[in-house]
Amino acid sequence: MKILFYSLGCDKNLVDTEKMIYLLTKAGHTMTDDERQAEVIIINTCCFIGDAKMESIQTILDMARMKEEGVCQVLLLAGCLAQRYVSQIPEQLPEVDGLVGIHAIDQICELVDLAIQNKQSQKKEHSLPTFLTSPKGEFSIRNRVLTTGGHYAYLKIAEGCNKHCTYCIIPQIRGHYRSVSMEQLLQEAKELVASGVKELILVAQETTVYGCDLYGKKMLPTLLHELSRIPDLVWIRLQYCYPEEITDELIREMRDNPKVCHYMDMPIQHASNDILRRMGRHTTKEQILDKIARLREEIPDIVLRTTLIAGFPGETQKDHEMMMDFIDMVSFDRLGVFSYSPEEDTPAATMDNQIDPETKDAWRDELMQLQQQISYDLCQEQVGKDLLVLVEGFVPDDNTYVGRTYMDAPNIDGLIFFSSPDIELMSGDVVLVHVTGAMEYDLIGEMVNEFAE
Repeated sequence: MKILFYSLGCDKNLVDTEKMIYLLTKAGHTMTDDERQAEVIIINTCCFIGDAKMESIQTILDMARMKEEGVCQVLLLAGCLAQRYVSQIPEQLPEVDGLVGIHAIDQICELVDLAIQNKQSQKKEHSLPTFLTSPKGEFSIRNRVLTTGGHYAYLKIAEGCNKHCTYCIIPQIRGHYRSVSMEQLLQEAKELVASGVKELILVAQETTVYGCDLYGKKMLPTLLHELSRIPDLVWIRLQYCYPEEITDELIREMRDNPKVCHYMDMPIQHASNDILRRMGRHTTKEQILDKIARLREEIPDIVLRTTLIAGFPGETQKDHEMMMDFIDMVSFDRLGVFSYSPEEDTPAATMDNQIDPETKDAWRDELMQLQQQISYDLCQEQVGKDLLVLVEGFVPDDNTYVGRTYMDAPNIDGLIFFSSPDIELMSGDVVLVHVTGAMEYDLIGEMVNEFAE
């Protein structure tokens, strides 16, 4: 069958998508990006916040039209929306022909076969073909078909979460925290690097507590050390590090390991202790400041990214101003802000003093305007420096290459646009670039020489 795969939501979802694509191609199916030619359409859905849920539903409705306008025979769902609303989907979304939950992605081929058989036999099922658990274990798939271009890849080191923040539905959907064994991760990483990957980006709902369930202690520093021994791997990047779980051992490993990017994604969500308490976060403003100071003391060139929630229930103008002052004082290198989204079945959704949408969005915009100026100033400080750059591609209209430095994760951070008049480069090359200019989020430069070590 010709299959079109849509992957929505986070990079953890993308890893699941790549593994399902591998299984489908191994079974003889072919992938297409033409929705009108696809005989099977699979959507890996997200429902983390309201906007993500609506994007998933709209994509489902858009793709359902391909049963009339294209050659689509069956429309299948995977991911968080499929897992969370497994009992409601048959009635609410009759366009859907089958479901595979996040714990059973290894059964995607069986779902395709069963859904096609039902369609061809015009079988009227009382319940949708559905796979929710895997007899082989949810971490049974190691191989993937990369959709990132081949020079970087996400390495999902764990599934689920134990934090139970009051605004978050993830523990109810993905379950408790479960680490992938280090042996499996190292084998997967070696195969990815052998295929040409230069950068591994470690992801989970929370990376900092990796290994506690399997080994009785935090093993992220050990994992970083072992990954760095893989030849030809250039960068290892950390995402989703909760501040209260960042240890001195982890900081030292980041400081001393040349392959670990001096970059950390550290979601703090807010800086008001009252709001942090209402969010169910396990830290305080003072502890966050101490951790930031420790990181910057030990790793002076570290780049810190964070995310914030604007308009959480009970937030006041004073809380918002406290957040503005905090951001101005700390000057995060990278920052994103979401307006609070009340999610059903979460404690925060039923809290008193819900904030009206206009106020939430206004506070979000004020925070982002402040960050834009901070980002511009920080980018200006890079002018005149020579930076290693991982080449992402070429912009033919401008005769310019585009890449990323250690300071930027793909798809969420900035880029560097640079010239290379004498050497033709390929995606995945690592070169030295002299920074000649800067914008709010992006840099401009010219290549100094090819970096071939």
